[in-house]
Amino acid sequence: MKKVLFRSLFFVFLVVFIAGCHTHTHDHPHHTHEATPSITYDEVHGALQTWCDAVVSIGKIYTEGGDYVSYTTETINQLYDYEAGKVFFKPTLTSGELTFRLTHEGALSYFAGGNENFPDDKGFALRPWIAATYTTAGGNESGIQMHGDVALYMGNVSFTDPDGNVVMVDKTFGFKKRDGKLKIILHHSSLPFAK
Repeated sequence: MKKVLFRSLFFVFLVVFIAGCHTHTHDHPHHTHEATPSITYDEVHGALQTWCDAVVSIGKIYTEGGDYVSYTTETINQLYDYEAGKVFFKPTLTSGELTFRLTHEGALSYFAGGNENFPDDKGFALRPWIAATYTTAGGNESGIQMHGDVALYMGNVSFTDPDGNVVMVDKTFGFKKRDGKLKIILHHSSLPFAK
């Protein structure tokens, strides 16, 4: 009888021990869990529209003789994560060693020009553009992914100049939610492939 009781208690102990190990494994910090999205589609669409509107505003201020450099500086501070984190920025019209813009200075030069360290930059936003609109790849939210406090966008942005000419570029944006606002941490832009 004692042997049977001992075996029963040992079996119960073993089951509890294995269950405890199993629970611990799931709570292990290296175990992969899918992050709960903390960003809404409306926030992503809002951030995309804000970016489009900002590019148009820079050109308008430049055309009207305003302080477009200060405005562009503040816009980059608000929209991009250069101050608090790292930004991967590959603009449309760049090449060689200056293709990628990992600094605030490089981003400012691309949008507003006038920096001798980036001699080929003419100021993309100074053209000026009178309209900028975006579409998502596949339509609706097909071109948007959510990963916790990070969201990814892929699609096209079309820029219209004063003569009505439209330039469309392929865009990928990565946004990180910081202090309740979406900040750009990835910006890749290129002209569509021409056959």
